[in-house]
Amino acid sequence: MIAPMKKLFGTDGMRGEAGRFPLDAATVRTAGRSLAARLAEKLGRAPRVVAGRDTRESGAWIERALLEGARETGARVESAGVITTPGVAYLARTLPADAGVVVSASHNPFQDNGIKIFAPTGRKLDDATERLIEADIYAERESGASPGVIAEPQEAGESVAEGDEGVTEESASRSSELRAQYLNYLAEDVAAGLSLEGLRIVVDCANGAASELAPALLARLGARATSINDAPDGRNINRDCGSLHMEELQRRVVEEGAQLGVAYDGDADRSLFVDARGQLVDGDATLWVLAKRMHERGRLAGDCVVATVMSNLGLELALRSLGVKLLRTDVGDKYVLEELLRTGTALGGEQSGHIIFPRTSLAGDGLITTVNLLRAMREAGRALHELTEGFTRLPQVLANVRVREKPPFEEVEEIESRARDVRAQLGERGRLLLRYSGTEPLARVMIEGQRQDEIERLAEGLAGVIRRSLGAG
Repeated sequence: MIAPMKKLFGTDGMRGEAGRFPLDAATVRTAGRSLAARLAEKLGRAPRVVAGRDTRESGAWIERALLEGARETGARVESAGVITTPGVAYLARTLPADAGVVVSASHNPFQDNGIKIFAPTGRKLDDATERLIEADIYAERESGASPGVIAEPQEAGESVAEGDEGVTEESASRSSELRAQYLNYLAEDVAAGLSLEGLRIVVDCANGAASELAPALLARLGARATSINDAPDGRNINRDCGSLHMEELQRRVVEEGAQLGVAYDGDADRSLFVDARGQLVDGDATLWVLAKRMHERGRLAGDCVVATVMSNLGLELALRSLGVKLLRTDVGDKYVLEELLRTGTALGGEQSGHIIFPRTSLAGDGLITTVNLLRAMREAGRALHELTEGFTRLPQVLANVRVREKPPFEEVEEIESRARDVRAQLGERGRLLLRYSGTEPLARVMIEGQRQDEIERLAEGLAGVIRRSLGAG
């Protein structure tokens, strides 16, 4: 008997270990068939699907299986080969295609992979269609279909820069053409009028999808760019590099006397920066620099910025000093985008480096963020560390408590009472965030405030109350 149907698509697509359900070849092929069939039902015609992938070794056979499934249902398919996630979103919008499919697990290690689907608008596929694809996958498994054979992965060290022969009906030159379209868009539209002549930049490509695109873009704009971690072998994506491991980039920026360092994750939908002093400039600091520039030019619609509950209170206080309001959402760029579209706001993002400019793209795009930050530096004629002045990160402490159940905190009187006391002590110069982990039996206590010793004391006290009330023992 098949277990009850489990949700396969999360906020960032369908992810898992490559080769195991739901990322075995047979299930991926079913997903491709289902996607094409569901689109055909909506459109009344055969759909057009464009795909791309990052550099992990499983990407080629997963993409091939998915597109083979889509072709079986009559879809016209083509692949851009190795390209960033927002690059596929751009192609879906501009070709136009009826769906864009990305094979990537973002910042995860090479053993993992995933499938993310974009609508022609550049937004992620709607939940209703994802549920239908899940239903088709489980129906196929219920029918007793064989699990499928995993295609032989590429050997470590084999080139993964070009589309595999046979992946699409189009030639390798078509894949190159699609990537060139995206690069031209970045250089000629997003970066129109921007010259980086004389600017030295170090770029960490995370051995991922930006390994060719990012250096090519910066060189085209005139920068003297030094690339690191730009030699993907299928297994080194995100390994001790990129936006999760900034130490090497910080060192190289200082050693080379660069004005900027930028690091991407595996699919380049996020970017983090390093200033000329070697200091990290995270998503909160990037939002501050960009929001200040847009506000000064009257381009910050509604004088609002959207961020998540994890953004530092220092960002909220800095924006407030400009008369700009910070709107907070749950963690996830999906929720940031929803709030941006609901409110008509022009800028939003996450501390992790996902920044969204909805008037340019509905997908977080590390390369677009890089261009906009460089434009801010050039127009101001100031170094990045000068542009981040005015934003002071408040001390933060995080405590995790293992729990046996997850009732709403406000329904547990002891917890709610202590939480009220903590908020009263913090006042407007501090913040308490109390939430459960979405994947583990944990309650998370996050407190920000003016003094480290004070917030540690408050967090320890509240964690103790939670442990006594809900602790797993």
